[in-house]
Amino acid sequence: MDEGVGVGPWPGGRDAWPTGPDGAPDPRYDHELLAHGDRRNVVDRYRYWTVEAIVADLDTQRNPLHVAIENWAHDLNIGSVVRTANAFNVAGVHIVGRRRWNRRGAMVTDRYLHVHHHPGAEALARWASVKGVTLVGVDNVPGSVPLEDFALPERCLLLFGQESSGLTPEAQAVCEAVVHITQYGSTRSLNAGAAAAIAMHTWARSHVHDAK
Repeated sequence: MDEGVGVGPWPGGRDAWPTGPDGAPDPRYDHELLAHGDRRNVVDRYRYWTVEAIVADLDTQRNPLHVAIENWAHDLNIGSVVRTANAFNVAGVHIVGRRRWNRRGAMVTDRYLHVHHHPGAEALARWASVKGVTLVGVDNVPGSVPLEDFALPERCLLLFGQESSGLTPEAQAVCEAVVHITQYGSTRSLNAGAAAAIAMHTWARSHVHDAK
């Protein structure tokens, strides 16, 4: 672990550790982290907190956006999508297809998210219908519309396909709409992780940033 990242042991030692209103140790804090330092990739307000405490606090402010990724191959980009989903504090991440997915790129950020599994696109669509969530695919396929011209719903589930192959026909069929990110260069498609970041930020601009 890079000792230059994060913070060292809590200043003042054990006698100065945080306490609650009743003077007892604050249950949000992890004693190991207080004693040895917190080198995790978390924002400063969550330094020294337990994973459970961080998740509980994030749950009070989750955005009504969900993100789904098809998982039919060993795609390293899935972890990158999950990490971005954490950054936007989405309500849930949905893995469609294989239950096991490549977590390497997530950099353990999946610990702070609610991750769901669906065996296929139809199962995902049934879940979305029950929850009243609009399923929107993201891929530059025939019939897709430009993301910048599409009003993403607030209760939205963005569905992404695998790197190179994109959304499967089955996934496209269950989407209420499929959008694409307009490009201006020679490459055929964007990296899946980059496309997910752009789409999530576009949703946030409409439903988080503009709402403030």
